Amino acid sequence: MAGIGLLLMAVACFGFIDTLTKQVTLTVPILMVVWVRYFIQAVLTTAYIFPKLGKSVMSTHYLRIHLVRGVLMLMCTMLAIESLKHLPVGEFSAIVMTSPLVVTLLAQRLLGEHVSLKRVMLVIGGFIGVLLIVRPGSDAFSVYMFFPMVLVVLNAAFQLLTSKLSQTEKSLTIHFYSVWTGALLTTFLLFWGWTPVTEPLIWFELLLIGAAGAIGHFCLIVAFEKTEAVVLMPYMYAQIGFAMPGGWLMFNHIPDQWSTIGVSLIAICGLASAYLTLIERRRFGL
Repeated sequence: MAGIGLLLMAVACFGFIDTLTKQVTLTVPILMVVWVRYFIQAVLTTAYIFPKLGKSVMSTHYLRIHLVRGVLMLMCTMLAIESLKHLPVGEFSAIVMTSPLVVTLLAQRLLGEHVSLKRVMLVIGGFIGVLLIVRPGSDAFSVYMFFPMVLVVLNAAFQLLTSKLSQTEKSLTIHFYSVWTGALLTTFLLFWGWTPVTEPLIWFELLLIGAAGAIGHFCLIVAFEKTEAVVLMPYMYAQIGFAMPGGWLMFNHIPDQWSTIGVSLIAICGLASAYLTLIERRRFGL
């Protein structure tokens, strides 16, 4: 129960970040938003990790993989923010939550893992849900709909690298390299992308995004330390539930009938996939 509670706190933070980010990017360049988020998260993460592990947190035999993973994470963040500038929060969150389904297919293709016909059908169902939200050729379609779909592919690659690293690396080491890769890269890019911000409210919102990111990822790490991933995965879809009220309260956006059906289909297929994993693990005593 502690792990589930921490996971729900994490996805609540992520839903809050998505909503506030959409608001902030109306006046602040994307690069500055990403820099603040990563820099605050890196500093707070380091302040938590070093008293526990010291310099041993930096010990790794896979530095290149850590750096590639960090770059992928940064690209996903920038795509997410660009998507949120143009798309409703709820629909964006639903499309992104197809990532676990995409990972299922890639695991079969790249890692040689067996994927049952039931899982393939659930993946197809998730993609049908995406099509109901995107609706190519309709008035609801926008070229920006492609951004979260590219994000899903990159995030799937990110998750596969995470799975590989987690076999030998500490979870805190993986997170340490990820946030500092993003923080250092965006700090370098800021030399060409800095824009003065004079409004105190905007700075407060930026700092709030960074703090929520740090708290969310901290809760996520501790949740996976306390509880098995297979138990936690169904609760990841609660992020859709947190994101949609935010879009309604902040931007007065209510999904239309087809988008609502698409969001529901994605959530159902994702939950069913997580349930299948739980059943399989119990069957084989894992």
